[in-house]
Amino acid sequence: MSISGQDVMRVMESYAPKRFAWAKDRIGLQVGRPDAEVKGILVSLDVTEEVVDEAIAKGANWIIAHHAVIFHPLAQLRTDQPAGRLMAKLLKHDLQVFIAHTNLDAAEGGVNDVLAEKIGLTQTKVLIKEGAEKLKKLVVFVPVDHHERVLQAMGKAGAGWIGNYSHCTFNLTGTGTFLPQEGSNPFIGQQGKLERVEEIRLETLVTESNQQQVIQAMLSAHPYEEVAYDLYPLEIRGEEWGYGKIGSLPAPLSLGEFAKKVKEAYQLSGLRIVGDPATLVRRVALLGGSGARYYLDAKRQGADVYITGDIDFHTAQDALAAGICLIDPGHHVEHLVVERVCEVLRQNLGQAIPIFPSETDTNPFQFI
Repeated sequence: MSISGQDVMRVMESYAPKRFAWAKDRIGLQVGRPDAEVKGILVSLDVTEEVVDEAIAKGANWIIAHHAVIFHPLAQLRTDQPAGRLMAKLLKHDLQVFIAHTNLDAAEGGVNDVLAEKIGLTQTKVLIKEGAEKLKKLVVFVPVDHHERVLQAMGKAGAGWIGNYSHCTFNLTGTGTFLPQEGSNPFIGQQGKLERVEEIRLETLVTESNQQQVIQAMLSAHPYEEVAYDLYPLEIRGEEWGYGKIGSLPAPLSLGEFAKKVKEAYQLSGLRIVGDPATLVRRVALLGGSGARYYLDAKRQGADVYITGDIDFHTAQDALAAGICLIDPGHHVEHLVVERVCEVLRQNLGQAIPIFPSETDTNPFQFI
């Protein structure tokens, strides 16, 4: 079974919706054709020439990365310069490049969730809130003997989530009527005769981001030629989304002990800390990438320490004066999401194509 680029992009859009991205972020397909057949996928933090060489060597013609290959406008495309040489190699080898950046930061199971899981944070919440999921009620009428099949298909597609409970539905039995007209091919009944069928009214919740995949799963599982269903907007708001996470440690640790835990969990050669190593840490905030400007948000929400990359000298001084400790594991720590992206792709695309986590180290910094 062949898989097209459209299939890959649909999976990524469901996992990391575009609406989660900052307004001017460079995301989506940046190089190549959306309809290009997928022979293999390489998932990487960055798109460097070494990463491109790795994709070519592994037979992957799609690269999914976190950091954009085109971020600033290109004034020229000279192939004797690094940017032009990189583009020339991508085009020559017919490679497609798809980017999920700040939308992957905000996604459930994205960058910040992975970083929080690695250090064992519990009871996590969004640090920088940007919005909340819009909820809708989906109602469909199903013949009794197909009810379970349709319910399970909708639940598997993501319908019916309330907190930590999935497949939440309400079901009510009643009588449905229909009269098949000329040209119809009814599953039950015959043309020209009014039918009365015992049906179940199945109600469940969907989000704006997953409603289409739930509806498609519902239609595929439903036996009727024409499916009767309703979709109602709701005033209640769903789960909040945004950037970064804040949560608690299972047990308090000193800043020094916690920094060692972070170093090991994030597979680091070294990191920087700001604050007294003896300070007791109970509550932790984090934001992958460059999030130094949010240290006061972390402080206001009760964090004892804030983990983020690219912390400058003056921000470190200001945070120390404000009474919050900092840990800088570097920007490259975001590479820990690569394996999770691979898992999501494998779960949704199956085994039809090879999916590789990049083995190329794109971190420009070394500790001596």
